[in-house]
Amino acid sequence: FEAAMEKQRAQSQADGGKFDADGSDTVFKEIREETGPTAFTGYDRLSESHPIVAILQDNERVERAVPGPIMFLTKETPFYAESGGQSGDQGIITGSNGVVRIQDTHSPVAGLVVHKGVVEQGDISLGDAVSAQVDRSRRMDAARNHSGTHLLHAALRSVLGPHVRQAGSMVAPDRLRFDFAHVQPLTDEEMWQVQLLVNEKVRQNADIVKGED
Repeated sequence: FEAAMEKQRAQSQADGGKFDADGSDTVFKEIREETGPTAFTGYDRLSESHPIVAILQDNERVERAVPGPIMFLTKETPFYAESGGQSGDQGIITGSNGVVRIQDTHSPVAGLVVHKGVVEQGDISLGDAVSAQVDRSRRMDAARNHSGTHLLHAALRSVLGPHVRQAGSMVAPDRLRFDFAHVQPLTDEEMWQVQLLVNEKVRQNADIVKGED
């Protein structure tokens, strides 16, 4: 276990770059102080245009990004940042001089949304007005699996009892994982009952209404 944890820490440091899980990264805190929080608009639309307010390449702030890996921010974005177990959005950013393929979207510090991807054509510069287009199919697949975790949670509580509480989850476009605590392993019959309840609700095809905070 310890060897696996150490391997994961090393991999996270190698792959994570400036995306620090504890929000301690100074450069993103500085950006947040300068630009304020990022407004997420992706509940209502998946395509819109906004100017770029910060760019990073090779973990350094730059004014112009050439072909290669990039991280950048806009004041508002329809891209959903990885949160609550749901993976971040992917998509395309198009500017007057270049195209960026967004491979992931994270929130390294509270309130800030950072797009991570690759400049595939041309270049983009600070202040450029860019058109953002979220991969709709991927988003909707992830959203359906996110709803699936809620259905699964409700079914588990119905079959096993109200003591069942979510202990973690992973939501991706192609799969979901739901972690929970229970006093003993589920029996085949209990798993079958949970499956029947979830499928019953899915077949109802009920509307989903976003609640107010």
